[in-house]
Amino acid sequence: MPTGKLRRNTPQRRVILEELCQLDTHPTAAELYAAVRRRLPRISLGTVYRNLEVLHEDGRISRIEFAGTETRFDGKLEPHYHVRCTDCGRIEDIIQLNQDQVPSQPAELAGFQIEGHRLEYFGTCPDCRQRRFPAGSH
Repeated sequence: MPTGKLRRNTPQRRVILEELCQLDTHPTAAELYAAVRRRLPRISLGTVYRNLEVLHEDGRISRIEFAGTETRFDGKLEPHYHVRCTDCGRIEDIIQLNQDQVPSQPAELAGFQIEGHRLEYFGTCPDCRQRRFPAGSH
């Protein structure tokens, strides 16, 4: 949830956000750290983690947390869904699925004020299916 007031954009924070927004792989903090180090060789992994938290708290990035997997980050803020490969962990955006194709969010559920929802899709990606069942092997 955004805190209401955006914090100052430090040089490190700006580079982390730029690199994240250029990636469509939904990287982990460690994967993003490797990308950021090409531009900021002296940055620490701890700095990347802290700045990802600030960017998330400020509502400038989103966290993708699937049960039992490492947290990943997304610089695309418009509403969209993801699908995760249960073999390799790859996460893709589901572009073709729009908001009216999924059940609508209830205004109230068990007395809760609903602030959002998460829909988790998972399966086997084309690359893993190909490795599992090479052409002509069955």
